[in-house]
Amino acid sequence: MARFLSLLPLLLAAGTLDAHARPADEDGFTRPLDTLRFNPGLDQREFERATFHALAVQDPFESFNRRMYHFNYRLDQWVMLPAVRGYQYVTPRFVRTGVSNFFSNLGEIPTLANSVLQLKGKRAMNATARLLFNTIIGVGGVWDPATRMGLVRQSEDFGQTLGRWGVPRGPYLVLPALGPSNLRDATGLAVDFGIERQVDYLDYAQASGGEPGITALRLVDTRYTTDFRYGQLNSPFEYEQVRYVYSRARDLQVDE
Repeated sequence: MARFLSLLPLLLAAGTLDAHARPADEDGFTRPLDTLRFNPGLDQREFERATFHALAVQDPFESFNRRMYHFNYRLDQWVMLPAVRGYQYVTPRFVRTGVSNFFSNLGEIPTLANSVLQLKGKRAMNATARLLFNTIIGVGGVWDPATRMGLVRQSEDFGQTLGRWGVPRGPYLVLPALGPSNLRDATGLAVDFGIERQVDYLDYAQASGGEPGITALRLVDTRYTTDFRYGQLNSPFEYEQVRYVYSRARDLQVDE
């Protein structure tokens, strides 16, 4: 330690000489604060306007969408979440997992169709393998052996297919009960529903047509497996945040 302290003045002197010997960085990275300028005219309102501009999403139907968002909030609080809590109370976890796996297996049908339409061969083979393994080994999809085998679910929908081929997302929409969407994705939902009904895998479409309880169970399961809760962001700008996150997330799904 004494030797280090005795050498310290020499090291500092060498560093000073070296600093004077080096030419100034032309890009300004040697002393960046020398070139930093502040604009005292900017205030909190300017910051808020810039933030809202960054979160901007095409929303010409905002008045309708906000009312629908509030309707969905009330529907969720008064109907869907109580139904989910009752569902959790009367059914053990393994039963709920089996129900979720079954409906997830049905979802492989539109995933397979849309993977083919997007020319995603690897994803189409993944969906086909999942469908076969989960249906045969997983007893109609109640179990999910495909995931244990490394075949992770990769969902595709017709909204993504349209985006893949250059169709713009269009105006933002909030759908009754279903929540955030846009014109392209709402069209995609209708097409995916039609594909599922036409294929009628495991006779689900025919069975659900005569038994409304099956459709109700699927709706409850969808809400049960969706983590989002209205008000969880604890922000007066929740509508704008959800709109932005949904829109950007869909852009990423289309681009992947």
